[in-house]
Amino acid sequence: MPELPDVEGFRRTLASCAQGHRVERAEVADPGVLHGVTAQRLKRDLKGRRFAAPRRHGKWLIAPTDGPTVVFHFGMTGRLVCGADSEPAGRFQRVAFDLDDGHRLGYEDQRKLQGIWLAATDDDIDRIIGDQGPDALSLSRADLDRLLEGRRGRVKATLTDQAVIAGLGNLLGDEILWHARIHPRRPVNALTDDERDGLHSALREVLHASVRAGRVPDDPDWLTGQRDDPDPHCPRCGNPLRRGRIAGRTSLWCPHCQREDA
Repeated sequence: MPELPDVEGFRRTLASCAQGHRVERAEVADPGVLHGVTAQRLKRDLKGRRFAAPRRHGKWLIAPTDGPTVVFHFGMTGRLVCGADSEPAGRFQRVAFDLDDGHRLGYEDQRKLQGIWLAATDDDIDRIIGDQGPDALSLSRADLDRLLEGRRGRVKATLTDQAVIAGLGNLLGDEILWHARIHPRRPVNALTDDERDGLHSALREVLHASVRAGRVPDDPDWLTGQRDDPDPHCPRCGNPLRRGRIAGRTSLWCPHCQREDA
């Protein structure tokens, strides 16, 4: 599932492929990924418009033009690709933007759980993306303290709540907590100052490494590298890992390194 590092990679794809270029035509192969806009209006309103610098907030990608703004969310299987407009479309290409330099920016999505919006104003963008916390990549230690202050929920559920911190999903939540040696069910209000220090350090370390990779790395030295193993073991201590449902998602942790009763 695309999380902050993946969407940051898509932002770079859009910037390198489309920024400064004019849309010759928009093609809609599947209007099922469009929200609040028809295929006809998307084509009409974007024709001749020039993409400006894109920006990202959490898992949302915001792509202004010299007219309306295109807003992307990638759900579980979405992605942006760039290629020549003469190349055959990918199997799951839903929308494409043919550009004035002969390139095509394509939105591909197998499961179509989110998609594309068109916004005329900043208020429209705010309405589309909804109640979002600060972007995870921008968080200082003081910001983290402020966001966690007074909360009573479990730490993983809190970290992956987009209204608290934008951009962290299931993989990042597990990876950050494993790096910080904090159990995902630990109550937020029970975290010590040292644990919050460790949590912030792990958040920054994991995010920066993941952004460089364009995804959460499945390195064998990372927890994510063990997720698909039928008998996973902790890359740090070698003990068996444990799986369970936390915050509605399948979570992975090390009961030896991440003690619930810490």
